[in-house]
Amino acid sequence: MRNLLRKPLPWIVICECAIVAALAIVAWHLVASSPPSPVFGVQAAAPTPPAGRPASAAPRMPAGNAKAEVPPLLPGLNVDSSFWKGRLAELNRGESSFEQLEWKIVHAVMDAARRYVKSVVMPAVTRAERGSR
Repeated sequence: MRNLLRKPLPWIVICECAIVAALAIVAWHLVASSPPSPVFGVQAAAPTPPAGRPASAAPRMPAGNAKAEVPPLLPGLNVDSSFWKGRLAELNRGESSFEQLEWKIVHAVMDAARRYVKSVVMPAVTRAERGSR
């Protein structure tokens, strides 16, 4: 036991385990803690009116196009069905083209393997069988 503690390898392993454990603890602390507020210390600037308009004029909306008040959505969350339909259709197109590419690669590799077996392996096997008789 005494000789084991005099060698540097056990100490290196012990130090490495301690470093990994410390990194795991720090990572767990970062994952488990609540994220800071995204607007902490940030103040929103008031929109400036265009040069041609007076600052006190409110934008006019036609009476016929009055929309009902919609509750504001959470930041980064889009629940519009047309948005998701478009995104999923785009994803499906990309997935389809990727699958076609995969199939082309797989078939090319299979054809190359068949040609190799027919042109290299089978003649070598038949020559070896003829030579052993």
